[in-house]
Amino acid sequence: MTSDGISDSTASVHAVLIARLLASDPSGLGGVVLRGPAGPVRESWIAMFRRFLPDSKPFIKVPHHVANDRLLGGLDVAATLSSGKAIAERGLFSHVHGGALHLLSSERFALDKASYLAAALDNAGSNGFGIVACDEGFDDEEQTPSILTERMTFRINLNACVAFDEIEADDVSGIAARASHLPVPDELLQALSGTAVRLGILSLRPVLFAARVAQLIAVLEDADAVEEEHAKLAATLVLAHRARFMPMPDQEEQQESPPPPSEEPPPNEEQEPTTPTEGELADVILEAVRAALPPGLLEQLDHASLIQKSAKSGAGSMSQKAGKMRGRPAGTRRGDPRQGSRLNLIETLRTAAPWQNLRRRAQPGRTGVIVSKEDFRVNRYKQKRETTAIFVVDASGSAAIRRMAEAKGAVEYILADCYVRRDKVALIAFRGKAAEVLLPPTRSLQRARRSLADLPGGGGTPLPAAIDSAIIVAEQVRRGGGTPIIVFLTDGRANITRDGTADRAKASVESEEAAKALRLTGVQALMIDLSENRDGAARKLAAAMGGVHLPLPYADAARISQNVSLAMKAARGSR
Repeated sequence: MTSDGISDSTASVHAVLIARLLASDPSGLGGVVLRGPAGPVRESWIAMFRRFLPDSKPFIKVPHHVANDRLLGGLDVAATLSSGKAIAERGLFSHVHGGALHLLSSERFALDKASYLAAALDNAGSNGFGIVACDEGFDDEEQTPSILTERMTFRINLNACVAFDEIEADDVSGIAARASHLPVPDELLQALSGTAVRLGILSLRPVLFAARVAQLIAVLEDADAVEEEHAKLAATLVLAHRARFMPMPDQEEQQESPPPPSEEPPPNEEQEPTTPTEGELADVILEAVRAALPPGLLEQLDHASLIQKSAKSGAGSMSQKAGKMRGRPAGTRRGDPRQGSRLNLIETLRTAAPWQNLRRRAQPGRTGVIVSKEDFRVNRYKQKRETTAIFVVDASGSAAIRRMAEAKGAVEYILADCYVRRDKVALIAFRGKAAEVLLPPTRSLQRARRSLADLPGGGGTPLPAAIDSAIIVAEQVRRGGGTPIIVFLTDGRANITRDGTADRAKASVESEEAAKALRLTGVQALMIDLSENRDGAARKLAAAMGGVHLPLPYADAARISQNVSLAMKAARGSR
């Protein structure tokens, strides 16, 4: 079973069908997002799609760093400078009539290039094309720009599929034309619309995509009309991956009422077949889509909303910033290279080229290319900030041995998840009279596990010192260009003050002061409560530091890991 809620064999069958459908009507369906790493599965799907695609339709690779003029067409700088007059260059959009563009590393496409592609999809008309976007993002933060995905009908999770080398292609030419003459009944259209609304899809475009897919499936099956089964399969392929929440049963359905008494018809009297209503059709289609929805979708969205709201309330959670010399290329801008930016010579000359005749008339004594200050174009870069999870673990006597074992299990989940996302982790333990940084920020999973395994227990609870240490480590992470998030595992009951004396009342006051100081820094915090009382000291500290309170007795290790991952995603994605 895959994370999408469907079996591996079903996912592979759907992937083959998507290849046939998209090859038959690239411009009508917009395209497909291939989500997953590069490898034999992706390459075999692309090869299969190209076998389905008619030979007359081009398939053009487009890297993420493609220049805008290569897409749109524009000024040929070399020819313009050599001839002294503007020479136009044709772009990729003029070469892909009826075919498909193969976007490489689509999650890295800059927004301006994605906007040009989206506009071309909207305005191509009879010369339209489709897109095969290869998305290699590690997590939900790295994805193909939504301005493109909302214009592409399909999405395939390659991790749930097997290689497609054995699939033979058939002739799909003419299917799109035949499908256009096959009307979709109004009741099916209304059922698709109702299903989309109940899944939280408020755009009309996916409904139109689903209707078009239903037409194409009907033609592939040599049907004379679009029927309920075609609409169910189309909704599964188009609407399931767009669902924003899990549909809940209607209240009327939940309140079961005794069925009214019915009279049995006479034995010789035939019953007339009943036609399903629009609402019943929507329910049938919704049940087909429900099987393909990710499990726990509603709960994930609830926790994500809570954590993202908390993350946006503080400063310092910006995950990306504009850089002058390092980072991912993000186009060019007008600027002065003397201020530390890198000059983009080609874009500078391209900007200056149209003005050469006018400038030579104004300055007849000048030779060569005349460049003014307004022509300077410098490179723009986008630097991604890594996220560091700082675990502050209570190793005092108040955290019972059983609770500490459960807490260590939760941290093991989170450490492994951080390692997969290439995030960093740090570990602070507090017991006795002080807090100790056992592990500075690192990506080494083994070092983190060893530090956690050797964590001793017993003694007092110097919680104020632990919060102070966490603030210091978080500021160090910030100065290094990272985004910190602090995860506390404690029952919140402090009894050791900052100076190491045993005074429960004073330690509680100092803990609250330190928590408020943490809130002022704007660092996102999670309080995993180890106590049996979910309304106790840990909850009050979480409120004081503006963090999220997660009681461990009601959340297992996997759920805690999920919530920490959502918090780290929110910290990376906040602007």
